Amino acid sequence: MPTYNEMSREELLQEKSELEARFEEVKAKGLKLDMSRGKPSASQLDLAMGMMDVLNSDSDLKCEEGIDCRNYGVLDGIREAKQLLADMMEVSIENVIIYGNSSLNVMFDTVSRSMTHGVMGSTPWCKLDKVKFLCPVPGYDRHFAITEYFGIDMINVPMTPTGPDMDLVEKLVSEDESIKGIWCVPKYSNPQGITYSDETVRRFAGLKPAAKDFRIYWDNAYGIHHLYEDKQDYLPEILLECKKAGNPDMVYKFCSTSKVSFPGSGIAAIAASTNNLVDIKKQMTIQTIGHDKLNQLRHVRFYKDIHGMVEHMKKHADILRPKFEAVLDVLEKELGDLGIGSWIRPRGGYFISFDALPGCAKAIVAKAKEAGVVMTKAGATFPYGKDPQDSNIRIAPSFPTPEELAMAAEIFVLSVKLVSIDKILETK
Repeated sequence: MPTYNEMSREELLQEKSELEARFEEVKAKGLKLDMSRGKPSASQLDLAMGMMDVLNSDSDLKCEEGIDCRNYGVLDGIREAKQLLADMMEVSIENVIIYGNSSLNVMFDTVSRSMTHGVMGSTPWCKLDKVKFLCPVPGYDRHFAITEYFGIDMINVPMTPTGPDMDLVEKLVSEDESIKGIWCVPKYSNPQGITYSDETVRRFAGLKPAAKDFRIYWDNAYGIHHLYEDKQDYLPEILLECKKAGNPDMVYKFCSTSKVSFPGSGIAAIAASTNNLVDIKKQMTIQTIGHDKLNQLRHVRFYKDIHGMVEHMKKHADILRPKFEAVLDVLEKELGDLGIGSWIRPRGGYFISFDALPGCAKAIVAKAKEAGVVMTKAGATFPYGKDPQDSNIRIAPSFPTPEELAMAAEIFVLSVKLVSIDKILETK
C-alpha cells in the first residue's frame, strides 16, 4: 500500500470517507476507556494481595534490630527494608534512606529543600535570580510539574536512542551556573522506553557543572520493570560511576515499589552519597520522627529479599507483555506502511511513545476522546505542556483489560489516520 503522502487527493478523500464510516460505528458503541495514566490493572494489584496477610494481631512486629515497628523512631527506615530497596537500586545499604509511599513525594521534598535551604550549604535557590533545570524530552509530566510549581525555568534537551543529547547537556551545565539539575528516567524511560547507554551514564558521571550544587535527579522508576526475561536492558549504576569519576555528591537516585506492590501504599527511597544523606536528614528530623515502619515490615515479610521481588515482577510482566504487544501489533499492522507515525518497541516500563505527523497530536487525542478513549493530554510529555512539534503522544496500555485495549487501539489508529489525512490534504 502506498503511504498517505503518495496518494492522490482523490484517493485520500476516498480513504477518509471509509474511515469516517468505521469511526462512527465504533463511536456508536459508547465506549469509556481510560488510557491516560500508567496505572496497574486490577489483576496486577491482585498479585500483592498476600501482603495483606503477612501481618496480623498475632504477628511479631519487631524488626531485625529488635525495634517495635508500631512505635516512633527509626528515621531512615528499618534495616531490612533499606536492604531490600538498596538491592532494588543496586546500591549499598549505607547509601539509602527509606521514605513513605511515594518517590514523587521524595523528589518534591528534594527540590523544595533546595529552594528553601540550599544544597549542602550552598545558597538557597529561592535567593537566586534564576534557577534552571534541564528536561530530557519527551519526558515525565510530573517531573516537569514539580519544577514548574517552584518557578524553575525548564530547558528542553532532546532524547536520542541512547538517552539525552549529552553534547548539549555537557555544554549547558558547564557554561551556566544557574542550571541546578536535570530530570532523568534512565531505564525504560517515560514515555519512550529508552534505556541510557553505558557511555551516556559515564558522561553523566563525568559532568563538570558550573554550579557546585548541581544534581542529577535519577528517577530509576522502572529499574526492575522488564517485559521480557530474555530481552532485558542493562543500566550501569550511577552512584558508583559518579564516585569513580570523582563526583560522588552529584546524584540523587530515587525509587519506589508503587508499581511493584500497591500504588499509594508502597515504600519509596532515595540513594545518595554520605554527604548528601547528612544534608537530607537535617530536614527529615524536623519533618518526621519516622515513616510507616509497619508498611516497611510488611513489604520485607512478603518479598523476603530482592529475589522474591524479581520473581514477583515476572508475574507483572506476564500480565503487561500481551497488552504491550497487542498495541504494538495494531500499530504495525495498521500504520506500519503509511508514513504517518513512528514508535519505539520498549523492553520494559509502562508506556509506548507515539510520534504523529507534526501538528497532529492534539487533534488525534481529541478525536480518540470523541469515541470514548481518554489518553494522556497531548503536550504533557514536554515542560509547560508545550510540545513544539505537537507530535508526541504517550500510550499507557496497563490499565484496560485486553478486550478494552483491542478496542482502544482500533480507535487510536482510526484517529491517527483521519487526522493525518486532514493534515496531508492541506498541502494537496
